[in-house]
Amino acid sequence: MDEQTISRIVSEIEPQLVGRRLGKVFQLSRTALAFDFRTSAGLYLFISAEPASPRLYLIARRTRDLEKQSQGSSPLIYSIRKHLGGGTLLSINKDEGERVVRFSFSVTDELGETRKPWLIAQLTGRTANLFLLDEECRIIDTLRAPRGEGQEISDKYQPPTAHVQKSGTATHTTLEQGSFASLSEAADEYYLGLEAVRAFAARTAAARARLHKAITQRRKLQQHLTHDLAAHGDADEHKRIGELLLANISTAERRGSIVMVTDYYAEGTPRIELELDENSTLQEAAAKSFARYAKAKRAAAEINVRLAALEKELASLEAERVELESIIDAGTEADLAAFDGEKSKQITTSPTARSKKAAAESVPGVRRYRSSDGYEILVGRAARDNDHLTFRVARPHDLWLHAADYPGSHVVVRNSSRKEIPHRTIVEAAQLAAAFSQARRDSKVDVHYTPRKFLSKPKGAAPGLVRMSSFRTITVEPRDELERI
Repeated sequence: MDEQTISRIVSEIEPQLVGRRLGKVFQLSRTALAFDFRTSAGLYLFISAEPASPRLYLIARRTRDLEKQSQGSSPLIYSIRKHLGGGTLLSINKDEGERVVRFSFSVTDELGETRKPWLIAQLTGRTANLFLLDEECRIIDTLRAPRGEGQEISDKYQPPTAHVQKSGTATHTTLEQGSFASLSEAADEYYLGLEAVRAFAARTAAARARLHKAITQRRKLQQHLTHDLAAHGDADEHKRIGELLLANISTAERRGSIVMVTDYYAEGTPRIELELDENSTLQEAAAKSFARYAKAKRAAAEINVRLAALEKELASLEAERVELESIIDAGTEADLAAFDGEKSKQITTSPTARSKKAAAESVPGVRRYRSSDGYEILVGRAARDNDHLTFRVARPHDLWLHAADYPGSHVVVRNSSRKEIPHRTIVEAAQLAAAFSQARRDSKVDVHYTPRKFLSKPKGAAPGLVRMSSFRTITVEPRDELERI
């Protein structure tokens, strides 16, 4: 708001406010206040010290709407109530050549003594502020943290220098009354529109960020699963090698770790070389190949199902991204509100996590994470939460972890499928157990882990104390970097 607009607004509001008593003050935001001078038209004086757009004018609002919008009172509110409460506004003046407006009050205390404090609206961009002054114009309190000479508590108030004002961040807006009943009404309409644009931009940015995060997480999981699938190798190849080893037991030629066998499955039955462990017999090596075949086959079936589900999720998320961009281009607030209310909930959890959502969200006192392999990890908070998590929530085949020899959170990896939990997930859960323990500042921490079925609660033991009948130990670096659910 430029100096000319401020001057015109002061001239407009002066006859409506001067001579009236100050009533309630509403804290509408961290930098904006509304003052009730009990005008006949039910208007409120609005002052904002927001650096990007400092301003003042009269606004027409219902009291209950202001009360609903109000936030926790700043220290300045209490100072205003103490020093200006019930006071009468004597004058409103704008400093010549400055974007500074002075409100002079007359306040009579309980002893009948009259004081004349001041309220200063400094609408100067980066240095915008609201000051409460005593009769000698010394600063009693401020809305924003003061900076510079003549701006600090107990200083005699001085406007910021021209150099400081020019270095501010505000855009000096010139407003015209146009078809509005007053310049204040025009200003209110302009800034409400500006706030709506900013709010729309902030909400679209948040929606974009949520979608980007969801897509990134699923692509990362897709990469991990694809890598795991490749690591298991070709199941049919494992089976073929096992069968070749058994078929060549009597004819194979062995030189250390190299075994020459006849490939009965290839055209012309050529002789080929296979590399084996020197300490293994052909029967043992064949058994290992068949074990790899079975494991690779199971892994391929499970991973392919999860990859297919991820493909559907990613396609859905990409469609939502297209929809969001369409809403942004149209600038439709109602459509964005609907998108925000419906779509954002769908992208926060995967189908696997949603299937467990009702049960997991009912667990009090836990943090919820998702491992890189898609496993849900629960981390207790206080000792009683640990007890509840371990002995009420965890199932026998869930994996339980705890930092060795240090107080800390109980950690549980959900394992409803009862299959072997990937080593990467065990490491990530152990890192959480270390991070939420008193050893969190150590570079390396030993963490015990065991299936929940090997835990018991000693009779009369304090909350959080358990007995392990069997466990293993892993050494990890404390980390809390997994995706929070």
